[in-house]
Amino acid sequence: MQTRQLGKTDLFITPLGFGSWAVGGGGWQFGWGSQDDRESIAAINRALDRGINWIDTAAVYGLGHSEEIVAQAVKGRAERPYIFTKCSMVWDQEGKIGHSLKRDSIRREVEDSLRRLQIETIDLYQIHWPDPETDIEEGWSTLSDLKREGKVRYIGVSNFNVEQLQRAMKIDRVDSLQPPYSLIHPQVDDEILPFCEKNGIGVVVYSPMMSGLLSGRMTRERVSNFPDDDWRKNNPEFQEPRLYRNLWLAELLKNIGRHDGFSAGEIAIAWTLRLSAVTGAIVGGRSPEQVDGIVGAADFRLSEDEIDGIDRFARANVWVKEEVAA
Repeated sequence: MQTRQLGKTDLFITPLGFGSWAVGGGGWQFGWGSQDDRESIAAINRALDRGINWIDTAAVYGLGHSEEIVAQAVKGRAERPYIFTKCSMVWDQEGKIGHSLKRDSIRREVEDSLRRLQIETIDLYQIHWPDPETDIEEGWSTLSDLKREGKVRYIGVSNFNVEQLQRAMKIDRVDSLQPPYSLIHPQVDDEILPFCEKNGIGVVVYSPMMSGLLSGRMTRERVSNFPDDDWRKNNPEFQEPRLYRNLWLAELLKNIGRHDGFSAGEIAIAWTLRLSAVTGAIVGGRSPEQVDGIVGAADFRLSEDEIDGIDRFARANVWVKEEVAA
């Protein structure tokens, strides 16, 4: 699998990275329902065996459980993948999630993540959300200090807008941005991606299949049977009237993929990778079979006619006026 340089770092990453949100399991505010840890470990190893060389996780996924699963999966492998994780979403003893960019809080978080991941240095450490926004400078200064101390190799942010990126850049280089990006939520196209490309900021996008909606395997019946602890159950994109048009889009992607021998999900991922500003896409998998259904996106390139057809459909049916303006 080919690799791309992440921003100005010396990390050369594959176009796909394994996303570990869902492997955190259920029983927490943003969980995906129950998950078999053995299947999670098998999925991660299948991704690595297929050539993916980086894993993205976060302390909050499963309230620490995702990081522990990542550690179990990579333990004993001859070559360890790059490991990216995130800070700023914290929880109390009851599991209630909050946000903190305070220096002492981030320092506690990084030590906890290093312990759970069983590594000495985190390859890329990211601020998960710019919240509270007033504390961006304190949080980013702390990440800068951690980099100088050798706790982390590179530092990045997630879910930041251009103005927030500029604030951070006054303190230290921003190595990467992790924004949501998909055919359902393409908003970063307009301003954020061009800004990152101009300033040498690597971009790893998350939810390129919109959490499974564009995988080609999502159905109304499956959505209606989501367990209560699956965060998607209450997401507007999984509810009418949006669900109808999103599944319609997935059918279009499925038809395009059928011609080339790829899944709808691989077409959706390939669409996000069509731009030079995007270094890589984070793709999750809850089983080895799910991984096998998406890895083809790494080397597949949509034709200009296919891109134009997808964009025209999305512009007419998915990118409703209020979303494009968001």
